[in-house]
Amino acid sequence: MTIYDELVWRGLIKDVSDPKVKDILNNGGATFYIGTDPTGDSLHIGHFSSFLICKRLKEAGHHPIVLVGGGTGLIGDPKPDSERPMISKETVWHNIECLKSQLTKLFDCEVVNNYDWLHDISFIDFLRDYGKYFNVNYMLNKDIVARRLDAGITYTEFSYMIMQAADFYFLNKTKGVTMQVAGQDQWGNITAGIELIRKKEGKEAYAFTMPLLTKSDGSKFGKTNGKAIWLDINKTSAYEMYQFFINSEDTKVIDYLKFLTFLSKEEIEELERKNIEAPHLREAHQALAREVITFIHGKEAYEDALRISRALFSGDIKSLTAKDIEDGFNDFPKYEGKEEKLIDALIEVRLAQSKREAREFITNGAVSVNGDKVTDLEFEISKSKAIEGKYIVLRRGKKLYSLIEY
Repeated sequence: MTIYDELVWRGLIKDVSDPKVKDILNNGGATFYIGTDPTGDSLHIGHFSSFLICKRLKEAGHHPIVLVGGGTGLIGDPKPDSERPMISKETVWHNIECLKSQLTKLFDCEVVNNYDWLHDISFIDFLRDYGKYFNVNYMLNKDIVARRLDAGITYTEFSYMIMQAADFYFLNKTKGVTMQVAGQDQWGNITAGIELIRKKEGKEAYAFTMPLLTKSDGSKFGKTNGKAIWLDINKTSAYEMYQFFINSEDTKVIDYLKFLTFLSKEEIEELERKNIEAPHLREAHQALAREVITFIHGKEAYEDALRISRALFSGDIKSLTAKDIEDGFNDFPKYEGKEEKLIDALIEVRLAQSKREAREFITNGAVSVNGDKVTDLEFEISKSKAIEGKYIVLRRGKKLYSLIEY
């Protein structure tokens, strides 16, 4: 299977600027770029699904360049419904350094910053050298601009398209970039760059876009309980990432395997068969979590996430370290620890509504402290019983947990 056919099979090609893109991809040797603005100090899993194209095409003999938009990030691309808030220069510089570190570590690629060339262009030069090549009617017909016309769009946002086109032009002229790759929402900006190169240099440039990875309801993939799944392990632990993937929708997990892993067609089709015949085993979900976490954080981080998950499922809390508990209970409210009877603690952490109810739970064997079942109504909790002197994990039944922190 050629690289083009593989990308089509994986669902990674949405729009193609020219039929020649197929041969360009299959022949190897092209220099291409993909970009992101530094709106945060970490990439998230949505970015990851796009930037994996760097590794896929690099293995097919192409040269990837990742653009981190220090210049465009100070402006902000138009959102479908509102203007983006301006980010301070200090925040942008910080975010750029963080993203550069992530990108080079994960994808071993060249990283450039468009501030390096955009900040030297005067306003007059911008209008003379770039603005004159863009017909306003052409820009108004671009989808992202057209959707904002009723609500209103500022001149700053309107200019973003020209800035991104200037990036493509500059990289084409200085680094031999002949192709741009991006998410499907960037199609208008990409084609503007192709037109600019053709008009200014008389050269052909190419592009293709990738579909945005979504959930079955059409919402963006990459959030859980409203929180983004970050690639920075200090923002999203390997355990949290594991839980995100292991709880992926059954109807979408095969799509995610195609988008986010390097498993072969045969391996994914076998997992698809198992997902249909024995969905309760969640083998496809396990493979997804293993492949992505191992790629991003390494085998040890994946094994730690798996170990924490199994310990919490079995109730073997004592096998966990304080750091494991922090990762596993990151989304749980933490209650201030003190010396008190278990009956009172259950009410305080909202695992019981009254002392009568708390007594019933305890005497019925429904309550455990750090994994040990407790039936003694006089049992007291204290820092001396906390794991590493820091955490006590209370559980009622099989799934209701609360965390006490000292």
